[in-house]
Formats: sequence, structure tokens, C-alpha cells
Amino acid sequence: MKALRLFSVLVCASFMAAAVHAQPAQSTPSAKEFKPEVGQQGKDVVWVPTSQALVNKMLDMAKATTSDYVIDLGSGDGRTVITAAKRGIKALGIEYNPDMVTLSQRAAAKEGVTERATFMKADLFETDFSQATVITMFLLPDINLRLRPKILGLKPGTRIVSNTFTMGEWEADETGTAASDESSSYYRTALLWIVPAKVEGAWKSANGDITFKQEFQKFSGSINAGGVSTLVTGGRLRGDQISFSAGGAQYSGKVAGDTITGTATVAGASREWIATRTK
Repeated sequence: MKALRLFSVLVCASFMAAAVHAQPAQSTPSAKEFKPEVGQQGKDVVWVPTSQALVNKMLDMAKATTSDYVIDLGSGDGRTVITAAKRGIKALGIEYNPDMVTLSQRAAAKEGVTERATFMKADLFETDFSQATVITMFLLPDINLRLRPKILGLKPGTRIVSNTFTMGEWEADETGTAASDESSSYYRTALLWIVPAKVEGAWKSANGDITFKQEFQKFSGSINAGGVSTLVTGGRLRGDQISFSAGGAQYSGKVAGDTITGTATVAGASREWIATRTK
């Protein structure tokens, strides 16, 4: 009987020792969790979080829905990606700092959105984000300019929203301001660009030969028919949607690669209009 009691004591002691030994292993990660600090140095920028009010404003301006794929460039603590995911939108954060990536993944798990919110450690300039329909970012102007050629090569209609900083001479299509929150009145501006279709070059239509000269979402040009040249004015692109005026007619339509289809309206009467790129 004494042997049995001794055996039981030893077994209990063993389990207690195992539990005591296991407990620190479970608590140590939380004790050493990475905590970002405003102004901490990153690869190309210092980290400053986007206020939640501006995150909401940026997604609203982009009209992001569950059919979109949001990619946040320089995702930091992951709040933009997580906010999109909580709206039911699939989103990806690209972040160079591996500690920030881990922090974001942990936050997404806490919010229960890991199926829609993912994060990857990567360099923005070496990463393919061409699948995005919405891109959000809070990067410095020089980085925006370095990324601009890549962004302009995205599918027409892709929406780009930046916290505060511009794209140089590429004017924003819309600008909005978020309410001040989190005791800060800084960085409240959201700028929206819609990647325009490419129409630069020569086109042919029943109205004559058309030449467009494009600068981002704006363009000018002329229509030449029977030796008469008519100026194209007010040319504007919003994604793949095109509009301009020429010879008293208002043109509108959709650009699909090397074809434009739409309508020409004169004195309230509309007719179909088609143009095909020649070079």
C-alpha cells in the first residue's frame, strides 16, 4: 500500500513539474510581443499609423466592396487590411518589416478575419500587385513616384488611394478629408486616383482619323475628315470610361484595348460611335 501511495505521489509530482515547465513556454511569446513605436525606422519610411477614421474614408472613397481585392502597400500594423476584411473584402498587406507582419497576423486572428486578411513580408518594388482592384498606401511622395509607372500599368479602373501624399503631376481624381480622431489632426487627407485606359496614338472612325495625346487621365487631340481638322477638347478618362467634345458633339464611351465604343450626341440626338486604334 505504501508503495502504491509513493507511486501516486511520484506521478502527481511528475505532472506538476511538467505543467510548471510548460507554463513559461506558453507565456513567453506574449511577454516578448513586438510593439511598434510611432516614428520607428523602416526600409524606406518611418512608421506612422493611419487613423481609423482615415482608413474608413479611404475604403469608402475607393467604393471597395466584397467583389474587390484590396492590397495595402506598406501595411504596417495591418489595420487597413483588417478593416477591409471586416467588411467582407479579401485583402493583402505587403510589409517589409517581419515583426510588423507577425503583429498584423496576430491582430487578424484576434478579429477572426484570417480567411480574408493575409500579410506577406516583401519589398514593394519587387512584388507583383497587379491582381489588386483597390490599392491603399501611406508612403512618401518619392516612393509614390517610383511606384507610379507600375501603378499606371495596372488594369484600367483600378482604384488607388493614398493617405496624404501625392503622385506628382498625376492629379488625383478625388480628394477627401476624414474627421479628426485618436487625438490627431494630422494626416486626414485621402487622395483617389483611378488608373486610366491608354488612348495615346492614332485611331480611325466613321467620323474621320483621330489623334489623341494623353497625359494621365486627361487628353487632347484632333479629328481629321476630308481635309478638315476639328480639335478634341475636354478629354477625360475615368478608368475605361472616356468622354470628350469635338465639333459641337459630345462623345462618351468605353475603351476596351484597341477599340472604343460609345455614343456621339449633337443637339440632343445620339448615334453610335466606334473607333479602332491604328497605331
